[in-house]
Amino acid sequence: MKLKSKISTGPWSCSGGIFDWDRALLRLDELNAKAEDPNLWNDPAEAQKVMRERTQIEAAVAATRKIESDLDDAITLSELADEEGDEESFEEAGRLLEDVISRAKRQELESLLSGEADANDCYLEIHAGQGGTEAQDWAEMLARMYTRWAEKKGYRCEYLEESAGEAAGIKSVTFRISGLNSYGWLKTESGVHRLVRISPFDSNARRHTSFSSVWVYPVVDDTINIEINEKDCRIDTYRASGAGGQHVNKTDSAVRITHIPTNIAVQCQNERSQHQNRAKAWDMLRARLYELELEKREAKLSAQEAAKTDIGWGHQIRSYVLQPYQLVKDLRTEVETSDTQGVLDGDLDKFMAASLASRITTVADMDY
Repeated sequence: MKLKSKISTGPWSCSGGIFDWDRALLRLDELNAKAEDPNLWNDPAEAQKVMRERTQIEAAVAATRKIESDLDDAITLSELADEEGDEESFEEAGRLLEDVISRAKRQELESLLSGEADANDCYLEIHAGQGGTEAQDWAEMLARMYTRWAEKKGYRCEYLEESAGEAAGIKSVTFRISGLNSYGWLKTESGVHRLVRISPFDSNARRHTSFSSVWVYPVVDDTINIEINEKDCRIDTYRASGAGGQHVNKTDSAVRITHIPTNIAVQCQNERSQHQNRAKAWDMLRARLYELELEKREAKLSAQEAAKTDIGWGHQIRSYVLQPYQLVKDLRTEVETSDTQGVLDGDLDKFMAASLASRITTVADMDY
């Protein structure tokens, strides 16, 4: 395997990951000028690269300007309320200010998403671990949680593969999440997730502990060239299961590719034809190998691989306790909440923000 990857040259790279306002505006002017050049589209790959970077900077600039505008509004309202002794308006100004502060902290964190793949789309895999039917049901709950989170972000989810559980839930699922910075946010979710609850599958209503693993890796775009020797891969085809129509279920359209040197396996069954599934599986394999290279660069490969060797006790990154009390706690950052239903409905930003901050920089007294 050979890897050639991009080097970040955007407005984040010059200041250690913190958004550089002046440089961003200059870069945006440059990109707008390129976008107006009709010759740009003679090279579709370059055009897509330019438009992608422009969209990313435009979003950051717009968010910053919105924060500045809302801050001015909050200050103006508070001054008027103070002059007129209007307690209700003063409280409203306080709420507006709290919202501005929250968005400013979030914008600061998003400016730290400066890794070379952070802006990319991503693949997310979930695998049921120890716990049998209970773990398979938990894996399905996690899939719902992440799709709900993605919907709230305005991201698009595309299911690529799903293996149903024997009695309930799922054994595994893979889907692609598309949207700016989806990998940058979700990369902090890789690891084992532990659930404690009264099992709905136990007639004696006993408390059960089950585990499922989440694995996130970036979609490889056209700025990253990964060469894979096909002799190092084993390709298997099999009959797809689940949704997809009669054609999918009656032909060997699903594809699994195993990279023998690394033992990395990917599979896709979402498309109707074997050819389409094979193409997507190759894309997924390139993405997995690229993510593996990123881990090596960060000198964290050994620790993360150890965490993935066993989907069970001692390897979890987060615990979700539904009985005898309500608590979701991230074991890496100590961030916790008693709003378990909110978390299972996709309210994950507080955990992602804390994990991202701890990975990239030391941030004191953060309040999310």
